[in-house]
Amino acid sequence: MSNLKILTASDIQALVSMPIAIEAVHRAYASIAAGTTTVPLRIDVDQPTHQSHTFFMPALVNNQHLGMKIVSVYPHNREQHNLPTIHAIVMLIEAHTGRPLAMMDGTYLTVLRTGASAGVATRLLARPDSSHLVIIGAGAQSWAQVAAVCAVRPITHVTIVNRSVARAQQFQATLQQQHPHCTITIANDRADALAVADIICLATSSHTPVFADSEIRPGTHINGIGSFTHTMIEADPQTLGRAYVAVDQFAPAWSEAGELIAARDSGLLDPTTVVQIGDIANGTAPGRRDDQQITFFKSVGNAAQDVAVASIAYQAAQQHNRGQDVSLV
Repeated sequence: MSNLKILTASDIQALVSMPIAIEAVHRAYASIAAGTTTVPLRIDVDQPTHQSHTFFMPALVNNQHLGMKIVSVYPHNREQHNLPTIHAIVMLIEAHTGRPLAMMDGTYLTVLRTGASAGVATRLLARPDSSHLVIIGAGAQSWAQVAAVCAVRPITHVTIVNRSVARAQQFQATLQQQHPHCTITIANDRADALAVADIICLATSSHTPVFADSEIRPGTHINGIGSFTHTMIEADPQTLGRAYVAVDQFAPAWSEAGELIAARDSGLLDPTTVVQIGDIANGTAPGRRDDQQITFFKSVGNAAQDVAVASIAYQAAQQHNRGQDVSLV
């Protein structure tokens, strides 16, 4: 048996840029829609005592890349234990032999691939001239949402909407360093910010909508990536009822996306009008109809994203002799 390669978050950051991650996730979504990728529904181990979820997420991508991510979401970690909210690892396995290839940090990889998913959807659905991004939420996922949208659209202005002013100010400083050519502001009023938004990214853990449908102007594209259970609802279901809705994959979306379920069950959203983002990528479903159409992409996370990006990281690590090799014998 050959060595197992260990990759840290720093290794992945050095090996996989956001544009590369966007291309990897684009191919993964396309393969899901084409039927060449197998993604079983993830297993959710719920611990009500901690209000936590640990997900076991396997995938075989394009019949070539096999792996699994284990990710834990503990919402009270920061205040109770001074630990991150999300911990994750990703395992890669050689598809034709079952040989373990790599184990890598999945926390940074999760943020990277989640951002990349928004990048794919934004590239496929947002108006080409979109220049103003509003990000609702200033947590761990938010910087990658901004990075991905900026990678695919000519963003000149980013507005932060967040309940905690102190957190928003910290995020503003981070974004200004990462995107020096953008104007980064904190919204005094959410409705005023959304009134001029071309693209909105939702990155919260809210159980109630973080905007009102009346605040969304025609032509807006929205990425919803924060909610991941049937009880979490970031987006106003009425907005989904009048938007062109795309999801990462049908089965997990209808099982776990609270706003989709709420919109469907209230009769606002016809499930037959919802498409997979991979079908848009493959050209088997239409993209944006016109500059007035509201588009909405909902992702609950998909192991194909993780395995696709992890495979790129592993290949790059092999090429550049990066990471630590450990014998399992």
